[in-house]
Amino acid sequence: MSRNTRQLVPEAREALNRFKMEVANEVGVNLKQGYNGDLTSREAGSVGGGMVKNMIKSYEQSLAGQNSQSK
Repeated sequence: MSRNTRQLVPEAREALNRFKMEVANEVGVNLKQGYNGDLTSREAGSVGGGMVKNMIKSYEQSLAGQNSQSK
């Protein structure tokens, strides 16, 4: 079985980690640097879901900004 070998640019990895910590703080999950295997599935899912929610919101806002500029 092959493993996924894609690597993130170090700057992107740092930005995603900061983003993850911000979202964890917003949803009230005690996330720490390094291993977080003690989180429940619900806690981990709320962090991931919050990240996706914020990314979609940001993308929608950028689309709205492009639409208002093209008029």
